[in-house]
Amino acid sequence: MINLKGKPYLIAEISANHNGKLSIAKKLIDLAKSKGADAVKIQTYTADSMTLKSDKNIFKIRSGIWKGHTLWDLYNKAHTPLEWHKELFLYAKKQKIKIFSTPFDEFAVDFLEELHCPIYKVASFEMTDLPLVKKISKTKKPMIISTGMASLEEIEECFDTATANGAKDITLLYCVSNYPSTKKDFNLNNIHILKKKFNCRVGLSDHSLDISIAQAAVAAGAEVFEKHIGYSGQNKGLDVKFSLKGNEIKEFRCAIDETYKLMGKKFFYRKKSENENKRYRRSIFATNNINKGEIFSYQNIRRVRPANGIEPKYFEKILGKKSPISIKKNMPVKKEVLLKLKIK
Repeated sequence: MINLKGKPYLIAEISANHNGKLSIAKKLIDLAKSKGADAVKIQTYTADSMTLKSDKNIFKIRSGIWKGHTLWDLYNKAHTPLEWHKELFLYAKKQKIKIFSTPFDEFAVDFLEELHCPIYKVASFEMTDLPLVKKISKTKKPMIISTGMASLEEIEECFDTATANGAKDITLLYCVSNYPSTKKDFNLNNIHILKKKFNCRVGLSDHSLDISIAQAAVAAGAEVFEKHIGYSGQNKGLDVKFSLKGNEIKEFRCAIDETYKLMGKKFFYRKKSENENKRYRRSIFATNNINKGEIFSYQNIRRVRPANGIEPKYFEKILGKKSPISIKKNMPVKKEVLLKLKIK
């Protein structure tokens, strides 16, 4: 269950930043917990479950931060060994932070079920793998689906597949699948569009280096955030170039929380602290002595500050009418006048 507890839900993604060392993976779990993340996420796959071991050009990455790698070599270097999983799940439980994973094939789902994985993430590149989506959905556990690169039609097909196969708690993450992403890559109105179309929780899988994007995403309605993390000063790692490092995690946490608070309630609301200033609104005052029976006119009443008299909306209603009482100069015209004149 994803419990927002009155603030955005922050998922710290370890991904490949453990650099093949279990000790670093644990260090990143500690870091996520200490900097305010609600959950930590790993990825469950092997190189062989992701791709074929081939040097053919179609298996080579041609651009971006992983340029020059073959797909198999990249995933072999980046994967979190299956033999670590149980220990990492137990370690996170001990540290009192939720841990879950992204399975990349059906075997990985069965493997994670043995570990009682509480939530499942569907990666952007796998959301069109409908057999995998079906498998995850049948666990009936909360699902988080990243939507990078996907059209609305593809998202709808994935969402409908999930709900048809038992998923009831679905979070869609707006995601830009560029690494790192830049401001010009984003269209944060997509968050509002996804929320309206699918009537579900929506968040942001953020691969950018600009904290203002996440803050704007909160304003657009995002409630769940996923960020890759690294330790302070980390410069080695396949995902380090778009990861929050060390205290940047806490800064990100504080920024989205503060924006969430600023957004406030989901109905029109004003703080009671504003009420004191209502006394400086305008109201109707006598600008000359007004005798009982004297006609209210532009010469003897005005709309001025403060708000000790009747509201300005009554100005035209009393103009031309006889004052039922005497009013001294510079004194407010009180509600008694409205009552005696039977004006509502």
